[in-house]
Amino acid sequence: MKLIIVSVGHKMPDWITTGFNEYTKRMPREAQILLLEIKPEPRTTGKTTAQIMEAEAQRILAVLPQNCRRIALDERGTQPTTRQLAAQMQDWMREGGDVAFIIGGADGLHESVKQAAQQLLALSALTLPHAFVRVLLAEQLYRAHSLMHNHPYHRE
Repeated sequence: MKLIIVSVGHKMPDWITTGFNEYTKRMPREAQILLLEIKPEPRTTGKTTAQIMEAEAQRILAVLPQNCRRIALDERGTQPTTRQLAAQMQDWMREGGDVAFIIGGADGLHESVKQAAQQLLALSALTLPHAFVRVLLAEQLYRAHSLMHNHPYHRE
């Protein structure tokens, strides 16, 4: 199973790239994390926020693999505990297929992307910077996987 993180944004600060890479390299081959970066729509074109989000949505939907489970990150989504995320990951591994986690840009995700998703997931009730979310998500996926395999990384 591949865990695909589709994220609007490119040319991230070094600390984002370093943090993200730290958790992706820890993941085993059977739960590999891949990053697909989506170029954000320029904000200098005079487009409205809705037009920017729609343009980004088209790019997102174009890169998503056909038969993957789609999970859109949104602060109004369900907030699982780490144990619940680990149980969900175990179910995904049993079912087979890839899972794509979709992170919007500075304005969030267009409604079309949310509607194309099988699930809305929130990492927090707080609004988080979209660049930071990729690091936090990678860490939580690693934590959930380590919990599934009784690795001592996760402590309660």
